[in-house]
Amino acid sequence: MIVRIMGEGQWKLDDSDVAGLNKLDDELLAEMESGDEDGFRRTLGALLDAVRHLGEPLADEALQPSGLILPAPDATLEEVRAMLSDDGLIPG
Repeated sequence: MIVRIMGEGQWKLDDSDVAGLNKLDDELLAEMESGDEDGFRRTLGALLDAVRHLGEPLADEALQPSGLILPAPDATLEEVRAMLSDDGLIPG
């Protein structure tokens, strides 16, 4: 699966890696629902770090359709709320 981090680029992840990110997605949703800004910031950072660590970065000129788009690291809680569907950032 190709994952885009807004403002940074794209990473190619194995499907098995994406499945492991669901726990962070669930935490992020819970923090957003409760308005926990500190938890939101921590978990968003962990989710983005996991994508960067597990994935293989794609060259900027190798633009591919993304199966998942994640917010930029400096995105606000309100901006991410607007991006979310009922299923969270990672399709389950």
